[in-house]
Amino acid sequence: MDLSTLNIWAIIVAATSNFLIGGLWYSPALFGKIWMQANGFREDDVKRGTPLKIFGFTFLFSMIMAFNLAIFLNEESTTGAWGMMAGLLAGGGWATMAVWVIGQFERRPTSYLLVHGGYVTLSFMVMGWILGAWR
Repeated sequence: MDLSTLNIWAIIVAATSNFLIGGLWYSPALFGKIWMQANGFREDDVKRGTPLKIFGFTFLFSMIMAFNLAIFLNEESTTGAWGMMAGLLAGGGWATMAVWVIGQFERRPTSYLLVHGGYVTLSFMVMGWILGAWR
């Protein structure tokens, strides 16, 4: 495996897209209220925590996901379309299914599973498109 052919800028942008999509996805403008209700959160619950820790780890984990996906897409023949398809397969077929398996044992409501599954699937698709198109 030749890591020297990875585009570090594409990885950073893909990680940033994951971070930004999550910010919008879980905002009140989209699915934030559904997510809060599914978790039994109130506004005060969401405001608790250490933002630097939460956002810092979120970006670190986004970088790891983007790097991992970039390794899978590290072929000269990779295109934006294939990257998006790989993101759909990884996000919808692996990550979302893992969320659903765990959610079954935690007795999570379907809304919780749909919100999280939709986010990871869309996010992986966008990251895959960026990584595939920007080679």
